[in-house]
Amino acid sequence: MKVRFLVVGKTAFEDLKIGELRYEQRLVHYCTFERLELPDVKNPKALSQVQIKEKEGEAILSKLKATDYVVLLDENGKSFSSVNFANWLSQKQMQHTGTLVFIIGGAFGFSSEVYERAQFKLSLSEMTFSHQMVRMIFLEQLYRAFSILKGEPYHHA
Repeated sequence: MKVRFLVVGKTAFEDLKIGELRYEQRLVHYCTFERLELPDVKNPKALSQVQIKEKEGEAILSKLKATDYVVLLDENGKSFSSVNFANWLSQKQMQHTGTLVFIIGGAFGFSSEVYERAQFKLSLSEMTFSHQMVRMIFLEQLYRAFSILKGEPYHHA
């Protein structure tokens, strides 16, 4: 399975960067994994939140292929337990031959065009996390899901 992790902007905190790298290195044992980091919008103080989302949306859409299955990490998305997320991931592996693309947008969310392109919205929690923290949390959950599917001891049910 091919998995692309598309994020807007850089992670500012070194501890989070280390955590992200740890799980990215582990994921390559389960899938073809690619991380794509889009640059922050230039001169954001001169733009409205809507304009920032539109510019980020254009950058996101330019990186997607017609065959990609697009999943937005979004507070209004579907929530899963770790085991149910693993089962969902397994179904996607069997149903979809293209790349599974998980996207974390910028601080203000996604443009309407990105929402229209997405096939699924995933929520990690009812709580709100910074878009930078969500990166490491999601990567850990993705790694956990693959380890569940392989029956490995990382996840203790």
